[in-house]
Amino acid sequence: MPEFDSYCSYCATQAPDHPDRYYHDHEYGFPIEDDATLFGRFIMEINQAGLSWLTILKKRAGFEKAYAGFDIDAIAAFGDEDVARLLADPGIIRNRLKIRAAITNARAIQSLRGDYGSFKGWLDAHHPLPKDGWLRLFKRHFSFVGGEIVGELLMSAGYLPGSHIAGCPAGCRAVKAGAAWAKSCDK
Repeated sequence: MPEFDSYCSYCATQAPDHPDRYYHDHEYGFPIEDDATLFGRFIMEINQAGLSWLTILKKRAGFEKAYAGFDIDAIAAFGDEDVARLLADPGIIRNRLKIRAAITNARAIQSLRGDYGSFKGWLDAHHPLPKDGWLRLFKRHFSFVGGEIVGELLMSAGYLPGSHIAGCPAGCRAVKAGAAWAKSCDK
């Protein structure tokens, strides 16, 4: 398999319907407006740890089904029976620590709503921060977070730069869609 210097250059070699290509062209670095989609991305980034992003993209529908459409309140209410159900679900990554993190993080978001209204409201209230600032903030509130998970979540949701190389057409579309990571795009 040839080496690529960026996700953009790798995706450019894939068919338009390839999961990585579709994600790159239509989602990566684009702003996310609703909490369910944003929290779903957080769950997916946590589950990607140690695995390929393609594996996670192929299991996205399974994650969405298993995690109640990424509904934060529903996930926050998950108990031991739900954990057992998730551990037996072949449509997702069956890792107890990652499953527990999703539940714990849903509960953390619920507690942030009092001051910020939503997960997105919390992110918007702290933007812009450098990656290390974000990491400290996430570690204070959430579990199973490290530099890669936090960085990729925030790049993928349009809060940090780095999702696209200069001149990438998808990056330009993300900027036009309102991504917070850039104010202009070379055309």
